[in-house]
Amino acid sequence: MIKTLKAFSVLLSYPSEDLQSATAEIAAICASEKLLSAPQMAALNVLLTRLGEADLIDLQEQFVLLFDRSRSLSLNIFEHVHGESRDRGGAMVDMLETYRSAGLEPISRELPDHLPVLLEYLALQPFVDAQAILADAAHILSVLSSRLSRRGSDYAAVFDALLHLADCQPDGDALAALQAQSEDDPEDLAALDAVWAESQVTFGPDIGPNKLHTDCPQAEEMLARMKVPQNHLQPAK
Repeated sequence: MIKTLKAFSVLLSYPSEDLQSATAEIAAICASEKLLSAPQMAALNVLLTRLGEADLIDLQEQFVLLFDRSRSLSLNIFEHVHGESRDRGGAMVDMLETYRSAGLEPISRELPDHLPVLLEYLALQPFVDAQAILADAAHILSVLSSRLSRRGSDYAAVFDALLHLADCQPDGDALAALQAQSEDDPEDLAALDAVWAESQVTFGPDIGPNKLHTDCPQAEEMLARMKVPQNHLQPAK
């Protein structure tokens, strides 16, 4: 297991008492695996210290403000490429089928493209395979890091670390397209209502694990890599 990726999956989940009590263990795991540089570990420790010491209600409110009420910071990665279109639905069905074919059954209510879910899957892959999939998503990770940094959020450290693990330069055209998108204001309640009034993802009968409905080459490449058979995964219990 790539324990650092498993740790990042936990760090990007909704703050809880269990997370707060595990911050020291998470720091030790990331340090011992030695996949991150000293500056990256230092930035990560700032986040871990805050998660461990701050009031839990405040942490939860800040998390919701960042990741749930701001679509430009959504942790559902295909949302940044497809929004709520049918294309995203097809990509997510394919991703869910990949999880299941690997013997993994998602048990949370999160969508298959939710980053913590993907990171938990990648943690079980050989490092070279996980790195390749992260590289395909590098443009998304990069823009999320930049947006979080502009808001002064120490969650940016996780995305900077993921980019380091991807070990690649994001695709220029894909990155530029994301950077051109406007950032929403989670404090603008009228705009938020308008966003959630949009149509939701549609899972139609013509969408299946062998049909990729996506206009994003990076998303297609990511899904293609995930469809490579894996023999090292444990069956779902």
